[in-house]
Amino acid sequence: MSTAAHEFLRNAATKSADLGHRKILQFAIDQHEAAVQRGKSRFLDWPAARQKAHEIKWEAVNHLDRYLLQFEEKVKERGGHVFWAANAEEARQYITDLAKARGVHMVVKSKSMVTEEIHLTQALEANGVEVLETDLGEFIVQLRNEPPYHIVTPAMHLTRKDIAALFREKLGTNTEDPQQLVAAARVVLREAFFKAEMGVSGANFVVADSGMIALTTNEGNGRLCTSFPKVHVAVTGIEKVIPRMQDLATLWPVLSTAGTGQAVTVYNTLVGPRLPHEVDGPEEFHVVLLDNGRSELLADPEQRDALHCIRCGACLNVCPVYRTIGGHAYGTTYQGPIGSVLTPHFRGLKDFQHLSSASSLCGACSDACPVKIDLHHHLLHNRRNAVKEGERPWAERLAFKAWRWGMAGATRFGWLGAVARFGLRAAQSVGLSGTALDPAGPWSKNHADLTVPKKSFRALWKEEHGGH
Repeated sequence: MSTAAHEFLRNAATKSADLGHRKILQFAIDQHEAAVQRGKSRFLDWPAARQKAHEIKWEAVNHLDRYLLQFEEKVKERGGHVFWAANAEEARQYITDLAKARGVHMVVKSKSMVTEEIHLTQALEANGVEVLETDLGEFIVQLRNEPPYHIVTPAMHLTRKDIAALFREKLGTNTEDPQQLVAAARVVLREAFFKAEMGVSGANFVVADSGMIALTTNEGNGRLCTSFPKVHVAVTGIEKVIPRMQDLATLWPVLSTAGTGQAVTVYNTLVGPRLPHEVDGPEEFHVVLLDNGRSELLADPEQRDALHCIRCGACLNVCPVYRTIGGHAYGTTYQGPIGSVLTPHFRGLKDFQHLSSASSLCGACSDACPVKIDLHHHLLHNRRNAVKEGERPWAERLAFKAWRWGMAGATRFGWLGAVARFGLRAAQSVGLSGTALDPAGPWSKNHADLTVPKKSFRALWKEEHGGH
C-alpha cells in the first residue's frame, strides 16, 4: 500500500469519527443542496441544459487540437503570449522566470485549482515573491496554511468562530460579525491589489474563437487581479477550451446553478490582451496551457469525457464518502468523485489507485454532474486499469485468484464454505475472537461479531424445498 493510501485511510478514519466536523460539513452541504434545487427550478428544462453543456464539452475535447491552436492564434493576434507546459514543473518555471524578468515582488491570485495542482504559490515564494490569495475562502485557508477544502468553497469546514479566531490572531481583529470580518480582509487585499506587479488567475473557460479567458467569481477579486497589475498570467488546463463565445450562454448559468445554486454568478468576466486603444486590462497577458497528464487521459476513448469537468463541485456535495470524511482527507488537489477519477491519471495510478475504491458506486455523482460525466463508471475503469497494469498488491491478486477458483465450481464452493464455517467455529471456541489471530477480525473490527451458522444456505434450502 502506498504512503498516500495509508494517509488517506488514517485521515478518513479520523474525520469520519469527528462528529463536530461532520456536523459542520452536513450543514454546509444541506444549504448548498437547497440552493441548487431552487436554481434548477428556474430552468425550463434542466436535463436539456445538461445535454447541451455535455455536447459543447464533447465537441471541444474531441477536437482539442483544433480549438487550442485557434485559441493560441487569437491570443497572439492581440499581442498576448501562450506557453504550452507539458507538466507542472515547466509551468512553474515559466511563471517564476517571468516574475524574475519583470522584477515582481508581489503576486495577487484569483481562485484557481490549476495553480494549486502545480504548487505555484510555493514556487513563487521560494523565489522571494510574496503571494496573496484574494478569494475570501482561499485567503482564509492561506492564513491557516492549508490547501482548499472544496473545489468551490475552500473554507467550508470552518465556522464563523474559527474564522474570527484566525483573524484575531493574524489580522488583529476582535469581532465575530461576518461583515466586519470581511471588511478586515478587504483592507489587506485592497492594499495588495495596488502593490502587486503581477496577477495570476485560472480560467473557468478558454474561448477558442475570441482568444479570451472566461473567469467566474462572486467577489469581484478576479477582475481586480486582471486589472491592476501590469502583468497577468492565466494558468489553465488544456481541457478548459470551448469552441465559441456563444457557448457561454449555456455554460455560465449551468456552472453557477450546479456550483452554488445561483441563476448566474455575480461576476462573469472575459479577459484577453489589451489592445492599444483600450484602457482596461493588463499591459502583458500570458496564458499557460497545462497538460500534466491530460493528453494521456485524452488518448483513452473510454475515459476522456472525464476532461469535460467544469469544476462546479456538484459531485463532491452528493458523494456519501466526501460528506463523511471531507476534503482534506483525500490529500489531493481535486477531491471527491472527480478527484478520485482524475488524480490517478494526473499523479500516477500506483500511488493513487486507492481513491477509486473510496466510493459507494451509488451513481449520485453521475446524476449530479451538469456535463453528464459518467463518474461512477470511470471509478470502475480506474480499478480495472490498476489490475490490468499489475499495480495491485501480490497478496490481493493471489486472494482473488483463489476466490475465482473457489467460485468456479459448485462442489468446491460448498466444500470451501464448510471449511470456513468449521475454522470460524474453532477459532471462537478457543477464544481467538477479538484478537489479532481472529480470522473474522477485519469484519468484526467495524461490525458486530459473526454468528457462524451450523448449516449453509444451500443445505437449508434443500431441506426446505428439496432439489439442488
